[in-house]
Amino acid sequence: MTTMASPAAAFDTRALREGIERRDAEALLALYAQDAELRVVDRTTQPSHPLVMHGLEEIGAMLADVYGREMTHKLEQVVVQDDHVAFLESCRYPDGVRVLMASMADLRDGRIVDQTSVQAWDETGPEQ
Repeated sequence: MTTMASPAAAFDTRALREGIERRDAEALLALYAQDAELRVVDRTTQPSHPLVMHGLEEIGAMLADVYGREMTHKLEQVVVQDDHVAFLESCRYPDGVRVLMASMADLRDGRIVDQTSVQAWDETGPEQ
């Protein structure tokens, strides 16, 4: 009798889209492994000193903060290849200020284990 290894769990891009666009931090947190690490690079947390969060508690607190804000979020693009996912998210505050975030992540069993996100904010205010 031959046994075949079961295929690796697929990353749920639909849950990613729905979580982002519905601002559902809990649904997004479910996409992360228990031991996940998330790094964020932006103007204040630059590449040499990124904001680093470890585990579901720290990542969940950040997601609750970001997706609890009064703003819109849109998943612009997502690409999954093997054990990697990349996605582009655009956000807009009610006053028109925009944020763009590009993320790359490694996956294990269909969950994010290591993610780096780079975000850029409008610095001149809303559309001028």
